[in-house]
Amino acid sequence: MTGRTGTRAAALIVGAALVVGATGADAQNVEGPSVFWKLSTWGNPRAFTKGVEHLSERLAEETGGQFNLRVFHGEQLSKAKENLDGLKANAFEAAQFCNFYHPGKNPALMVATLPFLPVADFEDMARVREALYAHPILEEEMDQWNAMYYASTHLPQYEALGRGTPPKALEDFSGLRVRAGGGVGDAMAELGAVRQSMPATETYTAIQRGTVDAIFLPYTYAHASYKIDEVADWFTSNLAPGSSECPIVFSKTAYEALPQQYKDLLAELKGELKEVYKTAYEEADAEFLPRFRERLEEITYSEEALAELRETAGRPVWERWVEDNKDQFDAQEVLDTVLEAAEGKSS
Repeated sequence: MTGRTGTRAAALIVGAALVVGATGADAQNVEGPSVFWKLSTWGNPRAFTKGVEHLSERLAEETGGQFNLRVFHGEQLSKAKENLDGLKANAFEAAQFCNFYHPGKNPALMVATLPFLPVADFEDMARVREALYAHPILEEEMDQWNAMYYASTHLPQYEALGRGTPPKALEDFSGLRVRAGGGVGDAMAELGAVRQSMPATETYTAIQRGTVDAIFLPYTYAHASYKIDEVADWFTSNLAPGSSECPIVFSKTAYEALPQQYKDLLAELKGELKEVYKTAYEEADAEFLPRFRERLEEITYSEEALAELRETAGRPVWERWVEDNKDQFDAQEVLDTVLEAAEGKSS
């Protein structure tokens, strides 16, 4: 498999173009039985779904259409908060989910939402996510849902879009009703904000109707995907309080039933998904940031103010998370895995 892996990696950038005119049989590299998988996600096609759409295309190309992974958008198969339940019930074979939609279902994975983790860039966070997926505590957590981690969607840092008086100083968040899940919500609570949690699909209506004042989502693609900028007045651009983790997961039952050559193929394609996501988010920023700046007031904060926020809403929140979860699992070990991976170390 090693030689073919190198060949495909070298051809990644132009691979899709080369097979446009080819038939499935012409492009087939991996032989195997006919397999049909359904993948459950929510919302419309966007940067967040680029990876699963790419995976669907590449599986079909490599197997001559024998491995058919169909992506079902718009909660056609399941509500966003119920995708793990669907995997457990064998209602579909693959899904995307977001950890902060249901902290009780994935308490250990909530470590990825802790605010102000020491990750400077895309590669840092990718390394952290890969280390978490391989940790036995997180693997066992997914076992309860008949699920297994496949790949991250590599969500970028969150920022806020909001209506009304903009929070030009960090203390101005006090009293604002903000949609911010997980550790990002904890960081906002340290500023006195009133945190709320809801699926991304509900955010447009919430801010339009005034039931929330600000929406935190991955910057910039998610805000644009849900058209938050159409009803917002302002946006933050350098708060970077953290992110969430929304992985691609497979049904263990479905995966274990695959022939080995299909399992090998899935492993080979993971690297492609990472590059697809990195490019998708970069292209989204290039497209949407100018639009935000044209329509909305941009809010930035001084490095001094951000450093103070990191001091009060960073490590203290991490320590509280460890204390709150120590009786469920070895939370300190999970946090240490994150910090070691962020520094480029193996846990």
